[in-house]
Amino acid sequence: MYEQSRRLSEPLSWGRREKTIVALALSVLALAIAALGVFAFTSGSPARGDCITVTFASTLGGAQLHGCGAQGRAICASGSFRHIEAELETACRRAGFPFRRAA
Repeated sequence: MYEQSRRLSEPLSWGRREKTIVALALSVLALAIAALGVFAFTSGSPARGDCITVTFASTLGGAQLHGCGAQGRAICASGSFRHIEAELETACRRAGFPFRRAA
């Protein structure tokens, strides 16, 4: 009983084995975080320059008009979107597409 009370009253001490295990676990965690960071910054494709995206108010909240390449060029040339004309014109000019105003 005396040994148990003495053992409980003393603070825990970390031996060489425990310190090595904790250091190894922290090293593995740091390497995993670094690897995930490198993967996040190097993966993915670059943004396309010939895309248009316009977000506008709709009956059920926000809606988005998006088109790339020939589809984006057709949207800009259609002249069909009178309610978002200013935003669409800006997006078309940014993508380099000719814009036709709604008639």
